[in-house]
Amino acid sequence: MFSIALHGGAGTIPKGSLTPEQEAQYREALAQALAAGTAVLEQKGAALDAVIAAVTVLEDNPLFNAGRGAVFNHDGRHEMDAAIICGKERQTGGVCGIAGVKNPVELARLVMEQTEHVLLSGTGAEAFAKTQGVAFEPESYFYNELRYQQWKEAVAADRVQLDHTAAGGKKMGTVGCAVLDEMGNLAAATSTGGLTNKRWGRIGDTPIIGAGTWADNATCAVSCTGTGEYFIRAVVGHEIHALMQYKGLSLQDACDEVVNKQLVASGGEGGLVAVDAQGNVCLPFNSEGMYRAWRKSDGDTGIEIYR
Repeated sequence: MFSIALHGGAGTIPKGSLTPEQEAQYREALAQALAAGTAVLEQKGAALDAVIAAVTVLEDNPLFNAGRGAVFNHDGRHEMDAAIICGKERQTGGVCGIAGVKNPVELARLVMEQTEHVLLSGTGAEAFAKTQGVAFEPESYFYNELRYQQWKEAVAADRVQLDHTAAGGKKMGTVGCAVLDEMGNLAAATSTGGLTNKRWGRIGDTPIIGAGTWADNATCAVSCTGTGEYFIRAVVGHEIHALMQYKGLSLQDACDEVVNKQLVASGGEGGLVAVDAQGNVCLPFNSEGMYRAWRKSDGDTGIEIYR
């Protein structure tokens, strides 16, 4: 038995906001990521390998605000964050504020497996990446005309903003994946370019274990997308785990409580993908849409964008 769920961001994505061509591009990108993760699981591969396979596909696609599609910060550069966690022993690794790394999620895994640390930042994380032979790309690799225009608008208006659609709606462009493998192990990974025009080394929930990324074999694996500050304050990933472990809530009920009640009450917008130890999948969001996909070993499969 295995299950995989992934997301490519949530936000103001009402039906009709994408052209048929754009929608087809997003669906194909989600399908490719889902296929990459599923291929690992069908060969009885590890949950960690499956989340890496899925997330790197999303990082390599400029449609999503992670890796190649990362948004511009205040200085016109790209600062990326990522994290990964294994539910068996809560082994985890994360990076934040890094530049030039082609696939931040792969560096996060190296932090977990090759160091005694959990979270590395900025130039230190980049120096570690070079010792590990991690692939770097020039600034031109990360350039995207849509992202550039978003940045110019944000700078002109002197505001920090979430990545948004062409229609002006908000879109939280983080990508992530949660998996249960055939051995009963859970894992999650999340990657993001953060906020357009962000300043002062701002870090969101993505690399913070327990906030934007979480996994524990006893309960669930979670990857979040949304207004990061609210997800940090609510410690969203761990809160879902705690509701399941200590109150006995189901995955669905725990996700509903956190995403549709706690976050809404505090003003937090976004969603998440989660898988529990029994292979159940939950993909809740309180925004108008969320790019999402899932697959279970029983054949249950889906790719959705709108509510």
